[in-house]
Amino acid sequence: MVSDRLKKQMEFILEVDKLKNIYRQSYVSDGSRHEEDADHSWHLALMALLLSEHANSDIDVLKTIGMVLIHDIVEIDAGDTYAYDSKGNTTKREREEKAADRIFNILPGDQAVYLRELWEEFEAYETMEAKFAHVLDNAQPLMLNNATNGKAWREHQIKKSQVMKRNEKVNTGSESIWEFLEGIIEDNVKKGNLIDE
Repeated sequence: MVSDRLKKQMEFILEVDKLKNIYRQSYVSDGSRHEEDADHSWHLALMALLLSEHANSDIDVLKTIGMVLIHDIVEIDAGDTYAYDSKGNTTKREREEKAADRIFNILPGDQAVYLRELWEEFEAYETMEAKFAHVLDNAQPLMLNNATNGKAWREHQIKKSQVMKRNEKVNTGSESIWEFLEGIIEDNVKKGNLIDE
């Protein structure tokens, strides 16, 4: 007989398949389509595995991978809020907390608590794992914008100052990755993909 625990776990796994239908503003690297949340989460998990040596201090890589895999699950209900959408960002936390209450609680109690705490840790941006997870979450769309000649930035008329504000804490997680990203930002200003006001 299948346990209730396994049934709940499988229900959650099926529920998070909906991430494949949540589209982000970033484009995939060839510019052919918008990236999905599932694409994004997978990409960040791989980045965590490969780039952890560039964190400012030692991190628990498995914990960081878990964090980036679940950080956008709440967007199943809350939707993706574009990083530069000032109006949408005013209600983002409230929408995402409500989503977290529903989605994580599909799981058995212990796992619901664990994933909710992991998500809250990411959101708090205090531990080294959370800081590095944010580095990856910020670096990946910058790299995709660079690969697509600033396609999403140009569509939304994004300014260099907006990108710099969004990335102002990246160096707290990785100085070396921030140095790499600064180069991408400056190149895209020179190409006219970011407005330099």
